[in-house]
Amino acid sequence: MHDKILLSHGEGGKRTRDLVVKVIARYFDNPVLAPFLDAGLLGRIEGEIAFTTDGYVVTPPFFPGGDIGRLAVCGTVNDLAVCGAKATAISCGLILEEGLPLSSLERALSAMRDAAEEAGVTIACGDTKVVERGKGDGIFITTAGVGVSVDGWRPAPSAVRPGDRILLTGTMGDHQVAVLIARRNLAIEAPVTSDVSPLGGLLLPLLPRFADKIRFMRDPTRGGVGVTLNEMASSANARFVLDEARLPVRESVRGVCEILGFDPLYLANEGKAVLIVDGNAAEEIVAALRRHPYGREAAVIGEVEAGSPGVRMRTLAGGVRAVDYPVGDQLPRIC
Repeated sequence: MHDKILLSHGEGGKRTRDLVVKVIARYFDNPVLAPFLDAGLLGRIEGEIAFTTDGYVVTPPFFPGGDIGRLAVCGTVNDLAVCGAKATAISCGLILEEGLPLSSLERALSAMRDAAEEAGVTIACGDTKVVERGKGDGIFITTAGVGVSVDGWRPAPSAVRPGDRILLTGTMGDHQVAVLIARRNLAIEAPVTSDVSPLGGLLLPLLPRFADKIRFMRDPTRGGVGVTLNEMASSANARFVLDEARLPVRESVRGVCEILGFDPLYLANEGKAVLIVDGNAAEEIVAALRRHPYGREAAVIGEVEAGSPGVRMRTLAGGVRAVDYPVGDQLPRIC
């Protein structure tokens, strides 16, 4: 094998075969993928099926706390988890740029393998394409994921009502600030690492116990908690009111935001979830979340109130302000 990706690795000949068999399959070895068929045969799946797709173009592809490989797996299984589905299988489409060091590809593949093992999901099929030098940016990954609903639970935006509580499973903005630090080579005294994590083990065990109490879940990736809550408020035709004093932000992230003028409410996360839950069950659900390593900083951050739909926030100064969609992007290509 060469130590860099060549155009001929994508042309379908011997080098393509060597790349797939000697490199990629070494990391994704499993009975579904091993026959190298044109599709992964998953067998019979019982239950309500959820299906998602995503693409990953983060730059740089390796950052504190994660990389594009772990991100691709976690992002896909998390989209299924917040819809109440346990991930069964995902696909992996690799778009590689000519000249990419083979060591970088293997680093991303290793991270995908490890994240898939943690999430309990099979990488069941894939594809590889190579583009000319300068026509890509090292490595892009596309995925699709299939999952099965836990106990038939479905998001129910129409069930949201005044008195419900808004929960967040942890601190805001860790992922986007970690990518920013890596991209701009910032010298930050307090370390910041991405929160990229698979959330199935945190969220899905809640459903058999609190199924009728959990109305709606989303993962606040691009646009952060602020954009996600606006989308949820629109879907639920409800008024959400946040409490600024309760919003969890690490001091290191807050410091970067103050220096660069960012609002952590709009920064991307890759290991957090927003839940709208029955107000009477909120504290019990928070306690359950905090027993999991990925939910130790879970908190109630607001409530649903009567009134016109949208998102508002009670500020530290004692006023109330609108939380709207931001104009522009604080940092593109963060996932």
